[in-house]
Amino acid sequence: MNVKIILTMLAGLLAQPALAQGFAGMGSSADGFASPSRDTRFSFPLDHAAHPDFRIEWWYVTANLTGEDGKSYGIQWTLFRSALAPHTQDNWQDPQIWMGHAAVTSEDVHLTAERFARGGIGQAGVEAQPFAAWIDDWQMAGADINAVSLSAQGTDFAYRLELTADGPLVPQGDQGYSVKSASGQASYYYSQPFYQVRGQLDLPGGSVNVHGNAWLDREWSSQPLAENQSGWDWISLTLEGGTKLMGFRLRQSDGSDFSSGTWINANGIPSPLAPGELQMTPLRRTQVFERDIPVDWQVELPNYGVDVTLKALNDNAWMDMAFPYWEGPVTITGSHEGVGYLEMTGYE
Repeated sequence: MNVKIILTMLAGLLAQPALAQGFAGMGSSADGFASPSRDTRFSFPLDHAAHPDFRIEWWYVTANLTGEDGKSYGIQWTLFRSALAPHTQDNWQDPQIWMGHAAVTSEDVHLTAERFARGGIGQAGVEAQPFAAWIDDWQMAGADINAVSLSAQGTDFAYRLELTADGPLVPQGDQGYSVKSASGQASYYYSQPFYQVRGQLDLPGGSVNVHGNAWLDREWSSQPLAENQSGWDWISLTLEGGTKLMGFRLRQSDGSDFSSGTWINANGIPSPLAPGELQMTPLRRTQVFERDIPVDWQVELPNYGVDVTLKALNDNAWMDMAFPYWEGPVTITGSHEGVGYLEMTGYE
């Protein structure tokens, strides 16, 4: 049995307790792994690399793009690390499992690909400086994380993009300590929401040159969800004038939710939002892969004069992966205009 089949089976097994222990088991006990501390501060470039003492980690890029054909596109590039034990080894006994997701979305199509790898053999990994994150031939790399080349390919698409930041890295939450529940589950979380992008998409209908903006999320923890949290609705919005908004709503088994986020001004200065300050309300639902998915949303942030509607570029942006979820670009209208990305997990 080859490694890919083994890892796919393992991913399926890990997904089984999702409803009882948070989405994808992220609410399950993390005995033996490190826990985030509110007093810890980021250390760059070291924190761009992996943190094997923690159980769960990701390098997550989304981009809103416009093609030379005048059409709107979105791309996703994600590298996930999940640990079976809190250490690493440079051999086949390494307990680190790596997973990659890539997607291209337009109004008409949503194309996806998934990769699996194991640690310890060079098939996947992350280096801090020069920065490099990879799984097989998918890569995000550059002299510094603020200027990188990004590439991935699937059976029916590929992309090659250049990302250059014109703003700072932004800590989320309390100087990077992002609380996810009333009972105190948390992660370390920072973003680079100021990438400018140019590059090329290769699609079934041909190649198209694109430009736009991108957003990187870096997050790691060992138990980021409470046991009663079944999934989340997450947004990253780029508004006119360069202002940014990151927000999330974690859905709980009793029908309530826990919401938080960060308002980021055009200079990159973050203002953390208090729990419940951000309001996210589904406006329109549709059937996607036999699931009832809210694809249009009202987002309100009264203290900042925000009352906007998010509309999915493509309702069918379902990531049919080992851990399935919805992820796609959105347009923003209302009190503010702009573009962004919406991710929704835990919809069974």
